[in-house]
Amino acid sequence: MNIWIKRFIKHRDTVLLSLAMLCLVAAILRPTIPFKHNIYSYFLVADISQSMNAQDMQINGKKVTRMAYMQRMMHEVVSSLPCGTKVSIGLFAGNAVAAMYSPIEVCKNFASIQDTIEHLDWRMAWSGNSRLRESLYVTAKVVRGLNEPAQVIYFTDGEEAPKLHAFNTKSLAEFQGGDDWLLVGIGSDEGSNIPKLSEDNQVIGYWSNESFAMQPGIAQISESTLGVRDDNVATGEQDRYVSKLAGEYMQSVAEEVGATYVKGTSTYAVLQAMKAQKPARRDIAPLALDWIFAVLAGLCVLGTFASRHPWRQIKQNLKLYRNDVRAKFFSKAETIAHDNHFQ
Repeated sequence: MNIWIKRFIKHRDTVLLSLAMLCLVAAILRPTIPFKHNIYSYFLVADISQSMNAQDMQINGKKVTRMAYMQRMMHEVVSSLPCGTKVSIGLFAGNAVAAMYSPIEVCKNFASIQDTIEHLDWRMAWSGNSRLRESLYVTAKVVRGLNEPAQVIYFTDGEEAPKLHAFNTKSLAEFQGGDDWLLVGIGSDEGSNIPKLSEDNQVIGYWSNESFAMQPGIAQISESTLGVRDDNVATGEQDRYVSKLAGEYMQSVAEEVGATYVKGTSTYAVLQAMKAQKPARRDIAPLALDWIFAVLAGLCVLGTFASRHPWRQIKQNLKLYRNDVRAKFFSKAETIAHDNHFQ
């Protein structure tokens, strides 16, 4: 053993440089080992119904629509996800949910995901109604159709339009698949009027109370299925419907399906709730080792510059530094004394 140590000390630079070369070759080959780890995949569902056009949220002190607030929150959520996480964007309107694409890796496709969020618009909706309870069944079906499991993050104000009653309340007793989903409430408790917009996104009025009236019977159920609202436009303040965050309702729905509800007061609150979610799945994936070999190669190269007698070198450096300080100090003191003498 001592012989090998002596040989290493004698030929240290050659050995270290040879090891560095071997490590660099190994890093270039990009070796991997199988490693079982958590796979995080999210299906971000955005409510694009017309109630999301209500202006009762704030960004930097400026009043904005729920849609704009939701978009900013989704931007920040995606930006906070680590590389390796997969994301899909979904749209919710009426009683249906549609996936824009299958979950894709967030870092490689960051610009595409953010661009999708940036262009969310109420005019993309295929229905004027919003049926949160019924859409959960469709969402579960969509998630099962994705190419891999994903946790659902539902951004919505929770408003049911038309209003629910005994005839049109969908039972969730047999619902399966909502375990560990996250419902994020977007909107305020004060509420706001819902503007009626033209195709050019110009305000032409506000939705009236009659548009959301509870009309029991088969006619109302048919209206929900067709996905239309009463096209009335409110003419006065007293006729306008005030839309609010249905927080308590969303909480009750979450409890029925085994999901979690969080009020979207901040991106931090949403991210904390997401961290509490279980991973979408656990799987065996390759763990890259190239960076380890690259670091080892760098350490070997640095080792060739180290002194063979480090403690002796440290003492010598400290001695030289101390002598240099003393020389400068006494030289300055002698100069001052010499000047004072001739004054």
